[in-house]
Amino acid sequence: QVQLVESGGGLVQAGGSLRLSCVASGRSLSRTFVGWFRQVPGKEREFVTVISWSAGGTHYADFAKGRFTISRDNGKNTVYLQMNSLKHEDTAAYFCAVREGYGSMFSAASYDYWGRGTQVTVSS
Repeated sequence: QVQLVESGGGLVQAGGSLRLSCVASGRSLSRTFVGWFRQVPGKEREFVTVISWSAGGTHYADFAKGRFTISRDNGKNTVYLQMNSLKHEDTAAYFCAVREGYGSMFSAASYDYWGRGTQVTVSS
């Protein structure tokens, strides 16, 4: 079992920045992928970015490229999402998730563990 706790969300003006954190506990994250997704009411959870815990390789959704950066701190069992140049349309609840098995790393259905999310609100 893996427990995930997100933090760092809040209210920010358009053009501003936020750094989200996801702290994992319960077991090692080696050989897993840790992703960030976001969701607005009435819509499906949307892929943002993912990192390979062991290798450090990353992938980003097109809207995140050049603005968002995912990173990890192995010693702290923590994944970060640095978000810059925020836009009103980035407003959503942001979730981190762990994928242990197989399936598309871009699909929420492939992830086995989820945090409860942290709200990001960007004022225009």
